Amino acid sequence: MSVTHKTILTLNSGSSSLKFGVFANSDDDEELLLSGSAQGIGRDDGTLQIQSADGTALLHREAVHESQSEALQAIAASLQAYLHTTPIAVGHRIVHGGPHLQEHQRITPQLLQTLDEAVHFAPLHIPSALQLVRQAQEIFADATHIACFDTAFHRTMPPVAAQLPLPSHYFEEGVMRYGFHGLSYESIVHRLGSSLPERVVMAHLGNGSSVTAVFRGKSIDTSMGLTPTGGVVMGTRTGDLDPGVLLYLMRKEALNADALEALLNHRCGLAGYSDGESDMRALLQRRATGDASASLAIDAFCLSVRKTIGAYAALMGGVDLLVFTGGIGEHSDEVRAKICDGLAFLGLTPDRITVGPAQEELQMARHCRTILQ
Repeated sequence: MSVTHKTILTLNSGSSSLKFGVFANSDDDEELLLSGSAQGIGRDDGTLQIQSADGTALLHREAVHESQSEALQAIAASLQAYLHTTPIAVGHRIVHGGPHLQEHQRITPQLLQTLDEAVHFAPLHIPSALQLVRQAQEIFADATHIACFDTAFHRTMPPVAAQLPLPSHYFEEGVMRYGFHGLSYESIVHRLGSSLPERVVMAHLGNGSSVTAVFRGKSIDTSMGLTPTGGVVMGTRTGDLDPGVLLYLMRKEALNADALEALLNHRCGLAGYSDGESDMRALLQRRATGDASASLAIDAFCLSVRKTIGAYAALMGGVDLLVFTGGIGEHSDEVRAKICDGLAFLGLTPDRITVGPAQEELQMARHCRTILQ
């Protein structure tokens, strides 16, 4: 059987979730056969969900998975149960590969070693990614394993965007703007194809959010920086922050690096404004009842995204198209309207604003199929 007819499994891991998709090649693109997710990993309210290509629910059960590795075992069993197949390749979404891994490629022992050496660039993401890759290599021992880096799309940024205002030796050591959500942005470029205009601003808005300036199909600037903590206000992350605040917290409250990392990534953003609530749907409900802190959180989020859109319009000399994606960007009409309020001066009429899904798993499958050829 030709490689184009064999299945590819994609794994997209989050802090407490593991999404997957199974694809086969059809008419020069990837056809979804099966998708699903293990949600609430490590919690008592975890679930395992699997859907067929047309969205029909095949499985929905309460499932306590103590780890992503355990969730992966359940997913592997489901592939056999519903498709009776073993994938020829497994694509892994890797959030951050550090300075030496910024192109999608086959996973080798050398790549894993390089990724292990880059842990300090993303200590919240890389260790769990490494563990999941090694577990998947054991379960799918005959498959080719491929790393799909969320930073790859942004490697086209010019030095003025990539290099931070620090002494140059830090840049040479890899301290730079990397950008993230690259697979999501790549999928938008692919989906628009020949209709992609010259100047596009893309906003991937979810618990983690970013905005990217795409000029002639390439990323030229993006809101996230060295890590996914920077940029616009997010669910539990600060976004951009005066570094003096960190110095204050270190001196006044004697917070060390681990404590600062936990604070900035898990207790700030929308959750910081609203005393712990990071879910946009819940905040919108609270605002409807007159909750001032929820209203402030929503306003701050929308304003930070709007300001970034305006900045990228200035960078490109205008905007031909604004694209929203991600859980909030795709599903919240109210948030999108609030972000766009005041952007009419850019000529962003409704026909120049579009909404679409973040097709990260599909884009990963495309990369895997290309690398296999």
